[in-house]
Amino acid sequence: MSTIPSLPSRIGLIGLGAFGAFARTHLARHFEVVAHDPARDGASLAEAASCAVVILAVPLAALADVARAIAPVLRPGALVVDVCSVKSAPLALLDAILPEHADIVGTHPLFGPQSGRDGIAGLPVALCPARRWRRRSLVARFLAETLALDAVVLGPEEHDRQMATVQGLTHLLARIVLEMGVGDTRLATPTFRHLLRMVDTVRHDSEALFRTILDTNPHAASMRARFRAAADAVEARLTQPAKVTA
Repeated sequence: MSTIPSLPSRIGLIGLGAFGAFARTHLARHFEVVAHDPARDGASLAEAASCAVVILAVPLAALADVARAIAPVLRPGALVVDVCSVKSAPLALLDAILPEHADIVGTHPLFGPQSGRDGIAGLPVALCPARRWRRRSLVARFLAETLALDAVVLGPEEHDRQMATVQGLTHLLARIVLEMGVGDTRLATPTFRHLLRMVDTVRHDSEALFRTILDTNPHAASMRARFRAAADAVEARLTQPAKVTA
């Protein structure tokens, strides 16, 4: 059960996709997890949403519908936590839909089933201020002390600006390499295998996650434009005669 005072021993988890199922494994070591997913057997939506802490592990495209569904059953003072890969849009959406008596905290674990398969200790997680940020210390302590994550507190806008490059560029490069059909070879160098490991880390991520990172993030379009301009500049250099130095 929870090792941080004032956090409940029972929490709700809505969504058991790749990340939700992964998160449940780690959360179940500290809480009784009341999990709901319409595609799986388990607790009802109302049962999960009636817990004191409710974690929404659903794609951004489904977040509004889920928020509207849980709004009538959230208990007064409930803490709702999202785990979307962007922060400005989901936090604004939750603030607009959820009742005023609910607290909202935005998180973004910068890892998943592949990158966290050998353990999550030391991996980064973003913690973004949202409505009535009164439980910031409790959430931050649980992430940093109990889960041993590297918890970074920053605003939603700054989070999205950084993630457009940090996460967006990684996923963009990985998808391009996958599209090229590049694979391992006996002559692969250590550097090339580093590239393949990056690709393998995101290979099984959903199309919904890919689009959230590279389309929904308001800063992603400018990152993609810079990437195309840089690629064109490199290509243009290759069409010019090489400079010969004495």
